[in-house]
Amino acid sequence: MVTYLRRRSDDFMAVATPGAGKTTFALRIAAEMLADGTCDAVTVVCPTEHLKTQWAHAAARVGIQLDPKFRNADVHSSRDFHGAVVTYAQVGMAPAVHKRRTITRRTFVILDEIHHAGDSRTWGDGVKDAFEPAVRRLLLTGTPFRSDENPIPFVTYERGNDGIQRSKADSVYGYADALRDRVVRPVLFMAYSGETRWRTNAGDELAARLGEPMTKDLVAQAWRTALDHRGDWMPQVLRAADSRLSKLREHGMPDAGGLVIASDQQSARAYAKLLHDLTGESATIVLSDDEGASGRIAKFAASEDRWMVAVRMVSEGVDIPRLAVGVYATSASTPLYFAQAIGRFVRSRVEGETATVFLPSVPHLLGLASEMEAERNHVLGAPKEKDGLDDELIERAQKSEDALGDLEKQFEALSATAELDQVIYDGTSFGTGARTGTAEELDYLGLPGLLTPDQVTDLLNKRQAEQIAAQRRQQPAEPAVPEPREPVVPMSAGERRNSLRRQLNTLVAAHHHRTNLPHGKIHAELRRLCGGPPSAQATIEQLEERIATMQTL
Repeated sequence: MVTYLRRRSDDFMAVATPGAGKTTFALRIAAEMLADGTCDAVTVVCPTEHLKTQWAHAAARVGIQLDPKFRNADVHSSRDFHGAVVTYAQVGMAPAVHKRRTITRRTFVILDEIHHAGDSRTWGDGVKDAFEPAVRRLLLTGTPFRSDENPIPFVTYERGNDGIQRSKADSVYGYADALRDRVVRPVLFMAYSGETRWRTNAGDELAARLGEPMTKDLVAQAWRTALDHRGDWMPQVLRAADSRLSKLREHGMPDAGGLVIASDQQSARAYAKLLHDLTGESATIVLSDDEGASGRIAKFAASEDRWMVAVRMVSEGVDIPRLAVGVYATSASTPLYFAQAIGRFVRSRVEGETATVFLPSVPHLLGLASEMEAERNHVLGAPKEKDGLDDELIERAQKSEDALGDLEKQFEALSATAELDQVIYDGTSFGTGARTGTAEELDYLGLPGLLTPDQVTDLLNKRQAEQIAAQRRQQPAEPAVPEPREPVVPMSAGERRNSLRRQLNTLVAAHHHRTNLPHGKIHAELRRLCGGPPSAQATIEQLEERIATMQTL
């Protein structure tokens, strides 16, 4: 706020993690602009129809009246309002209307989630044309990075030494900053692996263990197989997620709610039925093209209902502070979508609240979960690398929400089972794996509902130590008299990685107790020294190198 008022520049981009209070920040500035006569009107541009109503309600609470029902055909806002809330699509359809409104009254424009102005040339050109005459423009985003190269209007780009242009923010308040200030909740990621089987369109039956090293095509197919509602993976994960929700409700968060993020309408309805069978309560279903979806979101937010299942409506900006448990049941894998989805669970209400997100044990997702605090900029001119996880196809499927897309015609899911692979927190992997329904899994699902970030780390270390000790106790003692031994069975790649992760985490924990350095900083230093991705995504060779490095520290 102080930085903005000092600069008073025409354009100001504020990047803040979801849940950090971007709406409050923007409306405080709008109130200042109206009070000192800098502007006579306020226009807010946001991504969805639902957010128009949300913005109008938030503005009304601070004495700014904005019209969420403004239509392009209205041409001008009623004098009853200080301005209007519109969508990027609305501006793109008739930029001349909004330019006329901007010229007629000295206007302060708030561009919420400004990266959406780069969704298409039409939207970007429309926003630039409509709001070029504004006296001030405030650009807000929690996720300023995109996978395309459409320049975002009013955003400043700077060319680096490598010749690549990157967006430049005027103010950045990341997840790590907000977590330190207790503005957002700590997020625990519970990653579930398991055996998957499917049949290809050529009639071949394939099997793979989710989370083990394999080609990107096989990862994508195993992932989709796990998410199939007819297998056992989704029911088992939903049961675990509901158990976690019950624990939070019993200990400090009595109104805690859960959200399942699905890929398409058919899956969403199937997941809702699974939840009804599991809990005996109906889940709220929200589909983006369904009339009354905004009303159902608002009703769920104000209720104490347990579960909501959604396809697209709550991926960004929707404010439901009581959401504390999530199930990432979509195969969308872009950093943008993942960050928007996780942002639904981080908003803090009282100190000590935690959030838990259940997700498939897929290396790409585990990497994103391990880098929650990473800051990314919009890049122009950089070569794009395909990750093999069919994001373009998934995005088209989400827009049309057609459950019979080409991807599903390529193979038939046969079966899938789930088991807890690891818990990721603050970039660190905890746990050695546990079958669903066992006491080991329940030890992690039963973490207390109200914890500080340090307490989360301490308890996860304790759970992991107890799990390793229990496994050692269960190992048979060496016989007193030598007996013929069975041939040693080599460990699978997955078992080897789990063993190395346990060894690395033990060494990191010991170093933490010696130096009092946070686990995340120790892992970050290892990555600096050895290179490579987060430990949850690292190869066997990279884990071995980090273990060797830790033993020298």
